Amino acid sequence: MRLRHPCTFLLLLAVLPAAVGAQSVPTPASEQRAVEVDVQATDGGTSVSAEDAERLGLTTGGADAKLVPPTLVTESPAPWPEGLEGTPGEVTLELLVDVSGAVAGAKVVQAPAEPRLAEAALKAASGLRFTPATVGGVPVAVRLPFVYRFEPPVQVPAATARLQGEVRARGTRRPIVDATLFLDGATEPAGAVDAQGRFDLAVPPGTHRVEVRAPGYQPGTFEETVSEGQAVQVVYRLQPGRVNPYETVVRDDRPRTEVTRISLHEQEIREVPGTMGDPFRVIMLMPGVGSVASGVSYPVVRGSQPAATGFFLDGVRIPMLYHLLLGPAVIHPDFIDTVDFYPGTPPVQFGRVLGGAVEGRLSRPREDRLHFTAYADFINSGGFIEYPFQETGTSVSVAGRVSYTGLLIGLGTKLFAGPDGEDVHANFYDYQARVEQKVGEGRVRLFALGSSDDVGASPSRDSLGNTGASVVSRFHRVDLRGTHPLGGGEVEVGLTVGVDEVGLSGEETVEPSPGAEMVVEHVGDYGVEQTTYSARAGWKRHLTETLEVAVGGDVEHRRASTTLTGKAIAPGNRPGITGDPLKSPSSLATFSGAYASVTWRPAERWLLQPGVRVDAYHRVPGITHTAVEPRLTVRHQLTDALALKGGAGLFHQPPTVLLHLPAVDTAALRYGLQSGAQFDVGAEWKATEGLEVGGDVFYNPLSRTVEFDVQQVVENRRRGGSSGAPSASGYAYGFELMARHPLGRNWFGWASYSFLQSKRRVRFERYGDDNRVVESVDGTLPFAFEQAHVFNAALSYKFDTWTFGTVVHFNTGRPESGQVSSQTHRLVTDDHGRTKWVRQDEDRVERLGSFFRVDFRASKSWAMEDFTLDAYFDVLNISAQQETFAYDYLLEESGARRKPLRLPVILPMFGLKGTY
Repeated sequence: MRLRHPCTFLLLLAVLPAAVGAQSVPTPASEQRAVEVDVQATDGGTSVSAEDAERLGLTTGGADAKLVPPTLVTESPAPWPEGLEGTPGEVTLELLVDVSGAVAGAKVVQAPAEPRLAEAALKAASGLRFTPATVGGVPVAVRLPFVYRFEPPVQVPAATARLQGEVRARGTRRPIVDATLFLDGATEPAGAVDAQGRFDLAVPPGTHRVEVRAPGYQPGTFEETVSEGQAVQVVYRLQPGRVNPYETVVRDDRPRTEVTRISLHEQEIREVPGTMGDPFRVIMLMPGVGSVASGVSYPVVRGSQPAATGFFLDGVRIPMLYHLLLGPAVIHPDFIDTVDFYPGTPPVQFGRVLGGAVEGRLSRPREDRLHFTAYADFINSGGFIEYPFQETGTSVSVAGRVSYTGLLIGLGTKLFAGPDGEDVHANFYDYQARVEQKVGEGRVRLFALGSSDDVGASPSRDSLGNTGASVVSRFHRVDLRGTHPLGGGEVEVGLTVGVDEVGLSGEETVEPSPGAEMVVEHVGDYGVEQTTYSARAGWKRHLTETLEVAVGGDVEHRRASTTLTGKAIAPGNRPGITGDPLKSPSSLATFSGAYASVTWRPAERWLLQPGVRVDAYHRVPGITHTAVEPRLTVRHQLTDALALKGGAGLFHQPPTVLLHLPAVDTAALRYGLQSGAQFDVGAEWKATEGLEVGGDVFYNPLSRTVEFDVQQVVENRRRGGSSGAPSASGYAYGFELMARHPLGRNWFGWASYSFLQSKRRVRFERYGDDNRVVESVDGTLPFAFEQAHVFNAALSYKFDTWTFGTVVHFNTGRPESGQVSSQTHRLVTDDHGRTKWVRQDEDRVERLGSFFRVDFRASKSWAMEDFTLDAYFDVLNISAQQETFAYDYLLEESGARRKPLRLPVILPMFGLKGTY
């Protein structure tokens, strides 16, 4: 290797005359003669004396003439002579640079003993080019020294070794596909990775320093030693600039055909404060959603009963979505990819719902490598494992969790109530398993899930006759689903088998023998079990670029039975009822439906989607109801940023109670169907990049409702007209506003406001001062779940390894109608001058108090070698606000008072999660 350094002007040796303005006549080159001059270095630069300038024909007026030296513009490297062995050396030349800047001559001034170095320097010097030197602006020729410095070349051994491997993200093991590798401090890259993050470099034997760089990651430097003929396999892991960043990723590219659909992805469904990391609990913060009580996860969508909203998982209806009402959901979060929320006018594939629909879409199995997560918090722990068999195209995923709330509640009870207190418990578990297989161009999936909740209290042993009870709720589903291209489109076929169980078990404190220690004895069971067989099929195809059709159908056969045993049997009931849903069912019903829809784009900015759904409800013996539900969606893209939308449809559903209970909707078919319409208009505006604004106005007339309240179910009684059917009619209306920043740029958030009105036209009683019914009248009353104003704001921001988020919630109170909580009372004075509380007429009831709360979440992430560790602190109602859920009407010595029954529902959650 050689090094060549030009030298600065050390000494001006001679100046040759050239064209020097109008006063001089150019001298032929053969007649040019050297003129010796004195060089003067001053603060103003290099110059010649006035005498020398005059001899050169320059007019200076007595002043010194300044010299502008030449500068090197073209290098001419001098290579190390081939085959020469030796030590570094320097060759000093004297160059004659003419008026054009070329080297007119060169001679050796000083050189080492090796003559070949001087020859190489002289040969290379002729290729040098300079800017001409000038004196007083006149080009002149100059002589100047120039130094070549020589160093022997480094002997580089042949590249007979290989460095192979992968570049992955530290913590997630995700391949980094845009990484670049540099060897031994070189500025030019030695190689890059392929689409799987792999690389293969040919390197000389020895020790090398490898630097790996990639956008969004901290550079990594590694040292590797390879031997001749060796191939070294390595894995380089880069530290992400942010652990689990909020990346802007378009996950849902389905064209918007629904009137209103809110889709949430990734951290939007897992890192919202107050949700305990559960995807489905985020629905409680969406526009159009009210609540039964703070912390209760079942949404009240546009003023309807919670049971009027359907919950689906890839087309399979889920009966009980949340554990113990407060959550979490019965499906492990890692199984959920996206949650779609339809607050109104859901598409035709969602049937037998009177309100909205929520669909969780299962994530596609990852086919690259083993994935595993495990977590533990204050109330439960769980895990998720997924493994692909790449040789066969099979993927297996298993998840589950179990709670230890029963242990914690039991310890708390013993601590505060003592050893003789009630033994309170609340336990749950769930499981999910999936096997998915590639079959040609299609897929086959077997998915099983189940859930169990057990909550109650055993009686204390401090006195004879104390009673206790436990409620157990379980369900299991096994679903076989296949998709495959067919007829230019795609067909989906599914078969599902399910079992639902709800039971009430009673206990009593008894004395086995006189003087013996009291024990708790099981006294009876009441339960309902339902077995379901269902099948579904659907086909979708693009006929043209502007026309798409979708058709499908489903059938569901339900067999239910009742179990009633023990001594605690209500009068009038038959003891020993031990029915079996398969052999001796007490209720048989079959629901079937078919649908068709067309998505038509008659013009570039218009979309029309007419559709129809037909359902048949059959209950043995002899009860059949048929419902035809036409639906229509219209969208117009007014501008690139603004879309107008509208939709309408008819909807039907069997009678409902507060929450889903097995056999209730089939047994209650004798009361007929609920029916109503939904009308929705609105607009969607993409104000700027990262800001989406939407608004909807809705009106839902309800021609017929059959909505049981909790008290009616418990007492097993009826009310209403001569037919005994608790039917009514009504309507709901309101508007919703939402501004949203979708996931990206390290944060996400939204703010929503809903104005909701829900009314029922019913027959109700008026009460006199003696608390007796005076008359029955017809009127329009606020529905038990009406919350006029609901506001939600959610914000989450990701720093390097920390994430902070908060939620603000506000709602006005529901009517104090007695259907869900207490009923308003009024104070009267009887004939004896005594004051007392009597029931208020239902059209004059007051409302529960408004409620405000703040939720908070903070989490910290660490990227380990091959896994990520997260610690999180999540609190529902960190503001410790108390919500009024009822009123107690008291008569005390100090007077009568209305005492609010408040409860600060605070759910603090601290947990750890590892992801491999």
